[in-house]
Amino acid sequence: MIPNPWDAGSARLLTSLGFEALATTSAGFAWTLGRLDGTVTLDEKLEHCRALCQATDLPVSADLENGFVDAPEDVADTIRRAAETGLVGGSIEDFTGNDDDPIYELAHAVERVQAAAEAAERLPTPFLLTARAENLLHDRPDLDDTIRRLQAFEQAGAHVLYAPGLRSLEEVRLVTSSVVRPVNVLGPMVQGATVAELADAGAKRISVGGALARAALGGALRAAAALREGRFEWVEQAAPGEEIRRLLIPWLDD
Repeated sequence: MIPNPWDAGSARLLTSLGFEALATTSAGFAWTLGRLDGTVTLDEKLEHCRALCQATDLPVSADLENGFVDAPEDVADTIRRAAETGLVGGSIEDFTGNDDDPIYELAHAVERVQAAAEAAERLPTPFLLTARAENLLHDRPDLDDTIRRLQAFEQAGAHVLYAPGLRSLEEVRLVTSSVVRPVNVLGPMVQGATVAELADAGAKRISVGGALARAALGGALRAAAALREGRFEWVEQAAPGEEIRRLLIPWLDD
């Protein structure tokens, strides 16, 4: 399990809860800026990654979106800059950022992953590269093509493979049985599945994307709506201040 904090405070709370690694969420971070997913700049993303790495002693991987660039050599530079923030891993996706033409042509996508993998291998410290096939998130429900892309990314040197948008245990099994490298699964999207069932289906890493951030915002929005109506019963569902204090105590000297 690799949950996705959206700021330094949530990173510390998740660390204190006993998780072994963390990953950023592009959407969750964008929301902290009052912006939409996909509108953050590379410099903003790297500063966010640096803040999370400094906030916790756990290894942190980052959602680096499409690297914020198109050319393979520029993707390599994004990996080098990401590692300088303290990250020990990051993902590169094949989403172009253009909704009218959302997925890179396969050969170009493979070149981008290969450049990222080569850059990761040349770093002075280990860096786990995740390659993402984004078909299923962008109205291209072609699982066969998604698997072909993951297989190609595996051959290009990716350490972890990821197809966000899998919605059933059967799809997870099909993907994990089609590749050799470990597969990351976006757990909340696989309807009704438990962590144990996902693991049994072959998932080696399970993340939650922006789901934790949405859960936190959902609670805040429901409470705010009740407050607008003049009610305070929502406080009963709020995290006790003492519990938050207990989880943050290990960091008070930082």
